[in-house]
Amino acid sequence: MSAPPDAIPGAAPATPPAVINSKAPTRSVFFISDGTGITAETLGYALLTQFEGLPTRQARMPFIDAIDKAHAAVSRINQAGHDDGVRPIVFNTLVNAETSSVIHGADALVLDLFETFIGPLERELGLASTHTIGRSHSATKNQAEYNHRIEAINFTLAHDDGQTDKNLAESDVILVGVSRSGKTPTSLYLALTFGLKCANYPLIPDDFERQALPGSLVPHRSKLFGLTILPERLAEIRNERRANSKYASLENCRYEVAEAEALMRREGIRWLSTTTKSIEEIATTILQEVKLERRSF
Repeated sequence: MSAPPDAIPGAAPATPPAVINSKAPTRSVFFISDGTGITAETLGYALLTQFEGLPTRQARMPFIDAIDKAHAAVSRINQAGHDDGVRPIVFNTLVNAETSSVIHGADALVLDLFETFIGPLERELGLASTHTIGRSHSATKNQAEYNHRIEAINFTLAHDDGQTDKNLAESDVILVGVSRSGKTPTSLYLALTFGLKCANYPLIPDDFERQALPGSLVPHRSKLFGLTILPERLAEIRNERRANSKYASLENCRYEVAEAEALMRREGIRWLSTTTKSIEEIATTILQEVKLERRSF
């Protein structure tokens, strides 16, 4: 039998991926932090997604900033392990060594995310870390950044779904697309995560009849980015909102999507389909295509 086309001569056989037992017990997963727990949850979730089919029960435990809270957390972790019949998984970003040591006493797999990276960074940089609790999400860390993020959120909410065309020149990006194609959640994600001022505008039958963009958007053509979606998926989403309506009918969805895509092609607007993409993927593509840089951390 000949080797597959992409095989490398002399290379060792590829290691087959681990097979997840479909009957594996549900694992309790805890994200523990002396701050908000967002960092622990984000990193932990990214790691868990590599194990497709793994059943988990997840809980974030923020503000574990005292010994008694740490002991209470351990009790909850151990009880979960007893109930599940299998050790829980704990993603820990506690900065304080004493509270962290208490968590390490739990009958669980405890993954200390800060400990994994802080030591090597200290050695490489020749600097000692501050070990400051909640530093990554502190509002006082950079007041200008914090204020900009709030401004971005307020701007994005005010310019959602074409509510106003005032101050569009201040926007970092303007999303266009048919109703329910993902404009609002993407706009809010860009504002909350990256501190970007995002407006979004629905393309409607009036625009298709004119075969032109709304006049208020024309001066800001360079900031436009389009979102589209498969008509079948759009019909499903719209039927959840307005079942059995013309708005949600497959025929109407096919018409609107086709007209919106034709309009974007004529106007030279960059666009992507949101059908199978997560909000994070959509936002990252927009950042790359429109050459935007995040404003906040």
